[in-house]
Amino acid sequence: MPAKAPLLYPSQTKLLKELGERLRDARLRRRFSVSLVAQRANVSRPTINKVEQGDPAVTLGTYLRVLSVLGLDKDLTQVAADDLVGRRLQDAALHVPRRAPKKKTLAEPAAEDM
Repeated sequence: MPAKAPLLYPSQTKLLKELGERLRDARLRRRFSVSLVAQRANVSRPTINKVEQGDPAVTLGTYLRVLSVLGLDKDLTQVAADDLVGRRLQDAALHVPRRAPKKKTLAEPAAEDM
């Protein structure tokens, strides 16, 4: 049974389609056939077609194998390499001043007790 494609936002769908187009262009520039890439990536020809269409049901491992066949797997190391938002959040947490706990004072005996 084929995997059910996850629901994506339109911007995410667009990103996957663009990735598929870039992979197809890279394959064509190298003059690799779909059959050759499928054989080297150890997947079927229809799976390569799905990768080139940006199908979200295709596993990340399959995308990685196709990138490897095309010699582009080192590009994956740049994904999230510079996490600006995460670093800002981390830096903000480092500069939070910590207050010393308030000193507890003993209540003086009331005048009525004497």
